[in-house]
This record gives sequence, structure tokens and C-alpha cells, in this order.
Amino acid sequence: MATVLSPPHSIGIHGHDAPPAAIAQSRDSIGHAAEDPSVTVKHPKALESHASPINLLSSTPILYIPPILSSLPPEIGIPLSAAYISHQPPLSTDSHLPSIDDASLALHHALHRFHPITSEYAFTPYPDAFNWSELELPESIEREWYCVVFRSKRRSGSESGSLYDADRLAHEEAVQNGGLLLYWYGTPHPESGMNLATCIWQSRAHALAANTRPHHIRAMRLAAASYEHYELKRYWLRKTKGERGLTVRPYDD
Repeated sequence: MATVLSPPHSIGIHGHDAPPAAIAQSRDSIGHAAEDPSVTVKHPKALESHASPINLLSSTPILYIPPILSSLPPEIGIPLSAAYISHQPPLSTDSHLPSIDDASLALHHALHRFHPITSEYAFTPYPDAFNWSELELPESIEREWYCVVFRSKRRSGSESGSLYDADRLAHEEAVQNGGLLLYWYGTPHPESGMNLATCIWQSRAHALAANTRPHHIRAMRLAAASYEHYELKRYWLRKTKGERGLTVRPYDD
């Protein structure tokens, strides 16, 4: 059974409220790591020292952390929650996407139900960490999207407030300039401190363009001193015509 984290007034992602200290200190984020080929693994042994997550799935409750979906272009006229079926709504951004294609709009609707299926997402392979098999699109759609995955461990004693503010601004900046569909970030593992965050983009070109924006650059500079180690990986999220489901493949495939 999942434990629900429902923060309609406290997370501060919308830019209205400051986050509670416990959340600000515990939740990592990746608005600053949209797509940077220079980011590499630091201290990789830390990623290998944990027990296989498959052995722990049944014993650890899953914390429900809502996805943060980019608000749709105003002219579309569809509220963010219109396609959401469950009683747990996603979070949204203050900024609106300037445009979105029909296939990405269908994915955006499906992503209202995006969530992890294991509390060990920081160690679980990306295709196995989330409920991809539950997300369906119309059979007529054929397209691929670009995913960035950031696994990290915060440096002990690193300051959270400035990094959080910079990341929030970088997030809104990415939405305003187009392409970012979803941003999700978890909570640090209680034993290892490792965490996972992910972005889903309309294209790799959009993710690369985000690297040049001023808020992204500032967030990257702050992040350099905030993490003990980190790993950035890329994936394709693919939808094949004639099928309803999605597949996740490494970017090199």
C-alpha cells in the first residue's frame, strides 16, 4: 500500500510558498541537469554497494509523490487535471508551455498517472522503477520522447535553500522556453541517501537548449558543490503505431 504525500499548499513548486524545511532538505531535483554531457558518475562504488532492490520491494511502502506536469498552452483550453482519473492530482507549474504537439498532449494526459512502483527507485533500472505499463496512448500515435534521469546523493551539510530556489527558477524557465513535459523527484533513500529525479522532454533538442538558459547555468553552478556523487543517464520513451503501450530504452539504442 502506498503512503500518500499530497502537498497542495506546501511544496512551493508553483513559486508561491517556501517549502517546509523537512521537504526542502530531503528532496533533490534536476532542473539544473536538463541535458549536460559533461555530467558523469562520481564515486560509482556508492551505486554498487546497496542490496538488489528486487529483494526489498515487498517490505518497503511506496511513498506517493505526485509528478510535476508543465501547464499546457493557454489556447488549448484544457485544465491540467481534466485527464486525471485518480483522486491524487499532480502538481503543475506557474509557467505554460508555448506549444505542444498532439502526440505529446496525449502523453501529457497519460503522465497524470505517473508514479514509482518501488520505494527503491534510486537503485532500480529506470524502465522498472515507474508504472510505464499503466500508461496508454491512442494506437494511431507513433513518436518518441527524451528522458533524463539524475541519480544523486547530497553532500552532508550542503545548503538546500539556494539550490531549491535556483532549481525552481530553472524549472519554470524550461517550461517557458518549451519542451519540458514532466519533472519528478523523489526522497533520499533512508539508508544510503541516494535519490532519483527525472524529466521527460518533447525532444532532445529542447533539453539541450535548456542548458544555455541563465537560471539553468546558475543552478548548475550551485549544484556542483552540493552533491557527493551523481549520475546522469538518458533514455528514449517510445510509442509505436498500432500499440497502446510505451517502451523505455537507453538513449544509445
